[in-house]
Amino acid sequence: MSLKIFVVLLLLQLSFYFDSGSCGKVLVWPMEYSHWFNIKTMLDELVRRGHEVTVLKPSASISYDAEKLSAIKFETYSSSISRNDLENKYMKNIVKLIYELPKYSVWTGLSMLQEIVLEGSDYFEMFCKDVVLNKRLMIKLQESKFDVILADAFIACGELLAELLQIPFVYTLRFFYGYTYEKYSGGLSFPPSYVPTILSQLSNQMTFMDRVKNMMYVLYFDFWFQSFNEKKWNQFYSEVLGRPTTLQEMMGKADIWLIRSYWDVEFPRPTLPNYDFVGGLHCKPAKPLPKEMEDFVQSSGENGVVVFSLGSMVGNMTEERANLIASALAQIPQKVIWRFNGKKPDTLGSNTQLFKWIPQNDLLGHPKTKAFITHGGTNGIYEAIYHGVPQVGIPLFADQPDNIVYMKAKGAAVRLDFLTMSSADLLNAMKTVINDPSYKENAMRLSRIHHDQPVKPLDRAVFWVEFVMRHKGAKHLRVAAHDLTWYQYYSLDVIGFLLACVATVMLIITKCCLFGCQKMFKTGKKKKGE
Repeated sequence: MSLKIFVVLLLLQLSFYFDSGSCGKVLVWPMEYSHWFNIKTMLDELVRRGHEVTVLKPSASISYDAEKLSAIKFETYSSSISRNDLENKYMKNIVKLIYELPKYSVWTGLSMLQEIVLEGSDYFEMFCKDVVLNKRLMIKLQESKFDVILADAFIACGELLAELLQIPFVYTLRFFYGYTYEKYSGGLSFPPSYVPTILSQLSNQMTFMDRVKNMMYVLYFDFWFQSFNEKKWNQFYSEVLGRPTTLQEMMGKADIWLIRSYWDVEFPRPTLPNYDFVGGLHCKPAKPLPKEMEDFVQSSGENGVVVFSLGSMVGNMTEERANLIASALAQIPQKVIWRFNGKKPDTLGSNTQLFKWIPQNDLLGHPKTKAFITHGGTNGIYEAIYHGVPQVGIPLFADQPDNIVYMKAKGAAVRLDFLTMSSADLLNAMKTVINDPSYKENAMRLSRIHHDQPVKPLDRAVFWVEFVMRHKGAKHLRVAAHDLTWYQYYSLDVIGFLLACVATVMLIITKCCLFGCQKMFKTGKKKKGE
């Protein structure tokens, strides 16, 4: 009897497993570096749940490691650029963003950023053409009969593949510059009176002049800045599909937008049913450290350790900056684990160890970790929040300044400027976040908020992918704004009609009054003559 019950329960469990969207086929259009590390967490979970996951991998790929990810299939296509050229281009632009762009005024810096972004857009277009114009590959993808495309929206083309393969698609992203595509393709609302624009480095508590600045950023991003070279993409998409279309229209067909942030970092704002904020989906409990690293951490005693990393894209820095940082680190009683891949600084103290790679999540989850010195990348920010670690933020580019501003506004971080900070500035910042208990308390408060969710971020993200597979899309969650023109969206036609009605009534009343006055005047004049 017990065996029969076991078999029934097993069959019920398997039935639920398959009904929940398992054994679907997912095609992935990814992005490099930290974007890949984030989406990879979702892919691993999808594979664990029984899905077949295939990643479109260019031959020039930098981050995708097929050997370590044997459970994930890779469809490698020949790219028009070599790996060395691509990596050099990325590194060249990163150096510009870190060392050159901050030296210019705001508007000159934004113009320089525009040039860098548009240059990246051209490379993304090359990758897209390498896939879409590869007839053999496209036939293979058609025959594979995928159920959904999971695309990093930062690199265009996922939406075109979805249209060609006639399957729904899900976006994963942190943000577009100025939120322009979230607004105009996704239909999301960003009231500038209290929602700070990306790169404005403002919080939701804005003074009058802050709101003026925020509005200037909104206007700039809405009417001048482009994340993609839209004219070229519109022409390319129209040629491939054989009908007039635009990049914005194609992106607007996304079924679900998974935003790699959450309300522990973000400030409250309006949202939509097909948006979900899944920040920190990659976070997990800390695992034991390698023995050599654990011994070093334990040697710190009651003082504990400080973890220092500037992320996966910045493995090096100038000798001058490295020596300045090392000098400050040498003056604190804590031990320091520094992810660094350059020449050993001359001022490096005995309390600091350099590593080319560190298990960042495991270190931040270690009970002896007192502070995290970070560039403010979203992945690192969330690992610090997950484990309740206060931060010293040294933002470099992209969303990093805003992330640190948000953490500072929530009382969990101190911010420094990478190019202008002195050794004393860094030393004081570390002492502040370590010795002032309010920073640890605020970090723990954010950690409690992050953990206090009915469903974990990773489970929510995977649920939406499976939801789209089960229902062949999620068009019922998309707002009708996608079907409106810009003047209809802002009700300018209705306002114009109502103003015309008011003007017509006023005109009629005025005419009637004038006619009545003239009649009375003529009648009075006639009686006076008599």
